[in-house]
Amino acid sequence: MNDLLLASLAAAAFGLVVGSFLNVCISRLPLDYSVVTPRSHCPRCGAAIAWYDNIPLLSFLLLLGRCRACRAPISLRYPLVEFSTALLFFWAWWRTGGGWAGFKWCLFAAILVELIFSDAEFRILPDEFTIGGIFAGLSLAPVVPVPEGIIAWLWRLRAPESSSALESFLHALLAAVFLSGGLWLMGLAYQRIRGREGLGFGDVKMTAFLGAFLGLETGLLALLAGSLLGSVLGILWIKARGEDASTYELPFGSFLGVGALVAAATRL
Repeated sequence: MNDLLLASLAAAAFGLVVGSFLNVCISRLPLDYSVVTPRSHCPRCGAAIAWYDNIPLLSFLLLLGRCRACRAPISLRYPLVEFSTALLFFWAWWRTGGGWAGFKWCLFAAILVELIFSDAEFRILPDEFTIGGIFAGLSLAPVVPVPEGIIAWLWRLRAPESSSALESFLHALLAAVFLSGGLWLMGLAYQRIRGREGLGFGDVKMTAFLGAFLGLETGLLALLAGSLLGSVLGILWIKARGEDASTYELPFGSFLGVGALVAAATRL
């Protein structure tokens, strides 16, 4: 077994732990609860969860998906988040070869997992992950360059002697501004025309986070993929539930997050 495979498996194991923490964030941040206290407990009976019942994936399987105390079903979201994070960490580390690049794209994946599931369950995209993701993307851009694009190319024409770190940072910054600004303007136009809000500001902040990590072109691809998924799957979901399409609030952030994973996969 080669070193990269071992390192990728270790990243996946760490992803399980991170996924367990993300579940806490998904459950508590939208409700403005602390992610530190109180300790994990069953939402049905309130019983504290022992450490041996809080092992990622394994405890869910051993408990057959039920609380040990009251036997209430445990949401499938818990193992799904843990497994998804582990799988994405393995993939990111394997594709990048590890190092700072592996760290950057594992972090990107972890933030997206939180946002996807938080928006799907609560229709909330926590600032801790959207705004935090913007700063993380900008901070890491000089260390691990964002995917090449027209912004970096134009800047190189203007200042051919500039460092690649500066080019990458400017690309990330301008992509975050352009993508989020463009989406905000579209949402504003929709509101003026239709007389109701069609886009939350959390989606705008999430788009800025995507620009900071993916750059302009790959960020646009993420927006396109997310919009297509939202249009097709969203319509099918609304029809299946018998909801009113004119009033039902779709979790656009969830579709956007999946689109971002697809877009990132094309560039790594």
